[in-house]
Amino acid sequence: MKNVSIITEFVLLGLSSDPQIQTVLFVLFLGIYLLTLVGNTVMILIIKADARLHTPMYFFLGHLSFLDLSFSSVTVPHMLQNFLSQKKSISVWGCITQSFFFTLSGGTEACLLSAMAYDRYAAICHPLLYTVVINRPLCTGIVSIAWAVGFSISLMNSLFVHKLHFCGSNIIPHFSCELPPLFPLSCTDPTVNEILLAVSCTSLGLLTLPPILFSYSRIISAILSIRSAEGQGKAFSTCSSHLTVVLLFYGTALFRYISPDSGSVLERVASIQYSVITSLLNPLIYSFKNQEVKTALQRLLRQQKCASR
Repeated sequence: MKNVSIITEFVLLGLSSDPQIQTVLFVLFLGIYLLTLVGNTVMILIIKADARLHTPMYFFLGHLSFLDLSFSSVTVPHMLQNFLSQKKSISVWGCITQSFFFTLSGGTEACLLSAMAYDRYAAICHPLLYTVVINRPLCTGIVSIAWAVGFSISLMNSLFVHKLHFCGSNIIPHFSCELPPLFPLSCTDPTVNEILLAVSCTSLGLLTLPPILFSYSRIISAILSIRSAEGQGKAFSTCSSHLTVVLLFYGTALFRYISPDSGSVLERVASIQYSVITSLLNPLIYSFKNQEVKTALQRLLRQQKCASR
């Protein structure tokens, strides 16, 4: 290590090295990011402004919208900057900080999606006991636990990353500083870090996936037992949007973190899906698929018109 220079910054290869393609990608991801900001902010404002939406489902949805704002804002602004910059670099400390908040947002969102699955199970399968079982103190406790789990996983992995020494190649074949692409650049042995990340992902999966699988198996069973086709359609539409979000988020995230890091284009596409696209789709799915949200938005717009007169 005495004859090896320690690097102080990384170079993110991004999605393309072609300047023309980078310009197109800048416009595309700027549009996606702005829509994400507007969509999730509107969802938070609607839920806060309309008393009819002060229910457990929308309490979780409000926190999900805030997480999507955070998740997207961790990586997209710097990615947009790199599209227009010749020097696509980020300091080592900046990279580790970005990976900390990225892991925090992703881990917390996984826990929150699990809680939302159980909320839909209680609402559909036990409607009479729903307001008793899923009350506000329980929801607050669940959200607090979700943040605590996400913070703990992120903090542990970040502390161990700080012990690594980076030298030699400083090129990251990715558009952001996720943990897997950092390990191959370390001069010191990253085996402990890889084991810790694998244990963290496995533990998070064992914590969040069983409630999701249990909840949706019971929901599907309850829906199939409904005799009328209209009743089946209404019940399924209640949870189909959440199921879509879960499949998009978990499918791509599991693929990214279970498979060995190779720097392939497919890995970058998977990362874009769960860190950028899912944050965009969440408010769109919930607003267009949910009549209560659309009605609340219409009421809010009418109130704004009346106030401006």
